[in-house]
Amino acid sequence: SGRLLLEPLTLPSRADDLDACLEQIRAGFDAVHGATGKTAAAISFAFPGPADYPAGVIGDLGNLPAFRGGVALGPMLQDRYGIPVFLNNDGDLFAYGEALGGFLPWVNEQLAQAGSARRHRNLIGFTVGTGLGGGVVHDGRLLLGDNSAAGEVWSLRHRDVRDAFAEEGASIRAVRREYAQRSGIALDAAPQPREIAAIARGESPGDTRAAREAFRRLGEVLGDAIAQALAIIDGLVVIGGGMSEATLLFMPALIAELNGPLRTVDGKTVARLELTAFDLDDPRGREEFLRQGGREVAVPGATRKALYQPDKRTGVGCSRLGTSAAISLGAYAFALSRLDGP
Repeated sequence: SGRLLLEPLTLPSRADDLDACLEQIRAGFDAVHGATGKTAAAISFAFPGPADYPAGVIGDLGNLPAFRGGVALGPMLQDRYGIPVFLNNDGDLFAYGEALGGFLPWVNEQLAQAGSARRHRNLIGFTVGTGLGGGVVHDGRLLLGDNSAAGEVWSLRHRDVRDAFAEEGASIRAVRREYAQRSGIALDAAPQPREIAAIARGESPGDTRAAREAFRRLGEVLGDAIAQALAIIDGLVVIGGGMSEATLLFMPALIAELNGPLRTVDGKTVARLELTAFDLDDPRGREEFLRQGGREVAVPGATRKALYQPDKRTGVGCSRLGTSAAISLGAYAFALSRLDGP
């Protein structure tokens, strides 16, 4: 049913000691397995990459330095518990959860209530926090790619720094760095994004202009990355991760970036996307997105008419489940899909 049976359990990662880290993972699953009083059919969870996810082998991790040279985490757990183990990237599972039980069905419900025949089947998820993650779902299926490397949006090119990647401008460290530079303080002295957001809203002392500019810049870089993804995957966009709590501060710049122009080499402007993007967390943007569009055109050589929809739309909004809950639902659904067959 996807219903939580237990409260979340948190243990220290012991990231610098592989044996200690693996023991913590085993201890966590032992505790959960014993507390449910039920027999599990599978283990399914998110783990950072790079990794060979189908094989359950974790590669060299930046934030977990003990993982080096390939660690067979999935096979280890399978041997211990005797059940299938499924590992995936958190961005993929976030998008999957939001597609099945969060943002995507919510948007389609809004369309139905508005009397629209339009329905959406594609979703791109972006998680913005310590890093920049992503995932793509098409028609209820998670797009993993031939190497389980689809949705690695962190490596999209940075909007303003040609040789840098998008995560450098759309992450916690990006907001802290931007605030520090604009307020003239050392990076180590920069507050965390939650405090910077409070400064931007005038709720805490600090450099209000620098705080607002830091989030505006985040919106521009993230919007550019989303535009690159939308050029390939025509779908809705849902944003999660810790930074999604501050969408009111960066969403205007993000939407402006999506709806902004590109230029030809001789200076003429063209629309960045074939789609018009709307902020679905803003009542005005949502109302415009839901509005019926299209017009009838004559069919040559016939008396009847055909409906023509020249205005293509997409919507952007925050997680409807919460990032952790969406990842959990995605992991649960992924396991069910694999247990039921390929």
